[in-house]
Amino acid sequence: MAFQLNNVVPWGRNMEEYKSMFLLNEEDMKKKIAGFGDGPASFNFEAHCLGCDITSYDPIYQFNKEELEKRIEDVRGTVMQQMSANMDNYIWTKIRDLNQLEQIRMDAMKLFLDDFEVGLLEQRYRYHELPNSLPVGDDYYDIGLSSHFLLLYTKLGFEFHVKSIGEMLRVCKEVRIFPIVDLDACQTDMISNVIDEFKKRYVVELKATNYQFQKNANKMLVIRK
Repeated sequence: MAFQLNNVVPWGRNMEEYKSMFLLNEEDMKKKIAGFGDGPASFNFEAHCLGCDITSYDPIYQFNKEELEKRIEDVRGTVMQQMSANMDNYIWTKIRDLNQLEQIRMDAMKLFLDDFEVGLLEQRYRYHELPNSLPVGDDYYDIGLSSHFLLLYTKLGFEFHVKSIGEMLRVCKEVRIFPIVDLDACQTDMISNVIDEFKKRYVVELKATNYQFQKNANKMLVIRK
């Protein structure tokens, strides 16, 4: 089945959040980084402005700016209604309230939209669907990141996650995944099984991060060769 934009809920995060989620320090930011499922995050643009080498992969990059902008506006109200109904599932410290959350997300997505067409031409944004083979060679990137995608959507199934992470590990020397809970903020058997699978061949660590908004979501999975 073809990828449908109307099945996507675009929700962008910024560079500060990426650095906190993935413990990206100054040395990390000098490395060659790939983001998988970045969507309308502003991480790529903000990092690019600082001279960093970031490539973002996502199926939504097959659509044009106007289509993405419309989809963001179409789902904006629904997302905020859902957030309002589930406020108890989140920790309101760094982000104080729903109004600030909406402003942070919309600011990040506006930066992305303003950069998108230029980023496409520069191949910083590349259309790709995991677990399909990526258009680069082995160990091409130093670090691969997955923000709020892999391990979060457990309904995609064990095989999808194993194949997707495996392809990321083919092209990246190290993979970092955040968070390591499902949409209900639980660490499931499927997630535990994925971790057990990669422990057989790679160095696997769970690390506490500097980022926590969803309750129980304060760790990332690190897999490296």
